[in-house]
Amino acid sequence: MSEDLEIINLTKSKLREHIENNTFWKSGVAPMAKSKAIWLVSNNRIEEEDSCGILAWENSEMVAFIYMFPDLINTTDQPSKKVYWMIDWWVVKRYKDSILGTYIYDYAVKLVQNQVVIKGYTENVQEFYDKRPFSVIASRLRHTIFFSLDRSMLLGRFPFLKPIKFLMDIIDGLTGKIVRFINRNKLGKKTEALTYEFINELDKATWDFIKPLCTKDLILKTKDYVNWQLSNTQYLQVPVNHKRPYTNLQPGVSDNIRIHNLKIMKNDVVIGFLSYIINYNEFNVKYFLVEDPDNYDLCVDVLMENLLKSKRNFIFTDDTELSDNLNKRYFTVFTHKVRKKGLVHNDTVFDYNSLTMFNRDGHFY
Repeated sequence: MSEDLEIINLTKSKLREHIENNTFWKSGVAPMAKSKAIWLVSNNRIEEEDSCGILAWENSEMVAFIYMFPDLINTTDQPSKKVYWMIDWWVVKRYKDSILGTYIYDYAVKLVQNQVVIKGYTENVQEFYDKRPFSVIASRLRHTIFFSLDRSMLLGRFPFLKPIKFLMDIIDGLTGKIVRFINRNKLGKKTEALTYEFINELDKATWDFIKPLCTKDLILKTKDYVNWQLSNTQYLQVPVNHKRPYTNLQPGVSDNIRIHNLKIMKNDVVIGFLSYIINYNEFNVKYFLVEDPDNYDLCVDVLMENLLKSKRNFIFTDDTELSDNLNKRYFTVFTHKVRKKGLVHNDTVFDYNSLTMFNRDGHFY
């Protein structure tokens, strides 16, 4: 590693300075989109000297980055406990086999006094975490539900198909149309008696519906926090994408990225709440809340109606009940499942047995 390497603690106040000076968004790779950074510093839950990440800087180039996010555990019998989500851990290719990755990781953990929560990791880093004082607090399946013969999925399973990518795009488009036609017929008029209100901010009726359904969440939910979490200010639509002078590690910029939030109403009464992100062909479910089990299928129908309208080809969700319902009641091509384990550092003490890490917890896509 170079002698010019500098390790920077990216606090909220420092991040605001970098936004004002446009430090990271001139060329090369940025830690996050500028819209994400502006959204991040608008969160009143984050204090000025809270760390939002650790960055390794070398000759005006970012060579490593740990993205952290300060948050509050949902403790009811004591003051809320601050923890830090460790969201992303990135090292530039030329330093992949060096000690830089491990060094910046351990530095970040120590900086926040070991108060670290990790939403999910996969088997390729199992050995790394086995050597560190972390405990599993959640284990769940991440579901990717395909509604077409997705090209990336086919190439991953059958690399010999690469020479005929153009044909695969045609097949992908055709199967997507066929699947949508089948599912439109399955949907029929099931949602005819419902009305939807798409919102940018939670009104009283929506928050009154959401609040009791989040009492067991790992993370403390308040109206201000959920409004911030669902804000469209974190995303930036860029119609002429190739003209951007930089790329970024965290998603948040594309020609069509946007979050949609809607309350589902029957006879003017809220029966469900849905929030999802559209990004290219991806339909990423952020919130899916239903109070009455008798309304569950109906709210899934609403999700399907929105999926069909968006013409996206796959859904991401950590909600197994939702995934099973979609696969049972609608036509899907394939569902890919990956086991994700949530971790907490052993020095991060709270009663996590009485709380649940839901899909919406730590979902800062």
